[in-house]
Amino acid sequence: MLTKIWGFIKDFISGMDYVHREKAAGITQWEEKELENIFILLLTGSFSGIPAPPAFVAAELLPLLSREIKIFNQRAENSFDTLAEMTGLLDID
Repeated sequence: MLTKIWGFIKDFISGMDYVHREKAAGITQWEEKELENIFILLLTGSFSGIPAPPAFVAAELLPLLSREIKIFNQRAENSFDTLAEMTGLLDID
């Protein structure tokens, strides 16, 4: 009887651990996307009114960031409400 209870508790805790790890991984992936967006905004700041880094730094980095710029453009076209996306990810009602 005691082994059944111990097994149930062990399974319950491992299930909770799995769920929390999945949520943490999802939040980390979302944060990585947002940091990429911020980095692109910093490099192309003159287009959006943010003080830009020196032009030679941006000119050297922009060819290396073609994938990120494409993703940034797609997200800008498809973005509706970032706050709603965050609250949905964090399960805030």
